[in-house]
Amino acid sequence: MPPSSLASYVLLTLALVITPGATTAVVVRNTINSGWRLGAATALGAALGNSTHAAAAGIGLALLFQRWPMALVVLRWAGALYLAWLAISSLRRSITTEASLETRLRTDRGRGSNAAFIQGLTVNLLNPPIIVFYLVVVPTFVPAGADLAGFAPLAAIHVTMAFMCHLGWALMFDRLRRFLRRPGPLRALEAGAGAALLYLAVRTALRS
Repeated sequence: MPPSSLASYVLLTLALVITPGATTAVVVRNTINSGWRLGAATALGAALGNSTHAAAAGIGLALLFQRWPMALVVLRWAGALYLAWLAISSLRRSITTEASLETRLRTDRGRGSNAAFIQGLTVNLLNPPIIVFYLVVVPTFVPAGADLAGFAPLAAIHVTMAFMCHLGWALMFDRLRRFLRRPGPLRALEAGAGAALLYLAVRTALRS
């Protein structure tokens, strides 16, 4: 690939990954609720989701969505419902919880990161724009005749950049969470994350 084309792809990918979306909202939600460890686990699950979509597109499985467009509609509604469920969970917790940061941290020490990992994975697996990215955007940058050898490095760039960006969000909100420390501001942050997730759920459901 010519350096100019690679630079264009990197800039486009950077613009996409730094724009907050559903995955970012879930990473932030879990970080606010449980700290850096669960935020990072969410980011890792999201990276696996991206890798799964990339692998599917690379071997041609994602062409099924081109042949049966209704599958994308079902996926979109499933993603919207999942985001709405996460949003309601956050909003309910922001109303009912009175725990301080220290209490939450003690509670979270005994809690595994599997749930956060699965949430990150599920959100990305149910995210149609990622499928479109790998089906439409990435192939336009693959040199003619390169096939999988040209697709894989581009997919790896996206997966890596998205993962690092999500880790950055987790780090930033973990520090903000520790700075605030009091239950009131933490509840406000969690309510904000829940509201953002609810908005993204509605936007996902109504997207044509």
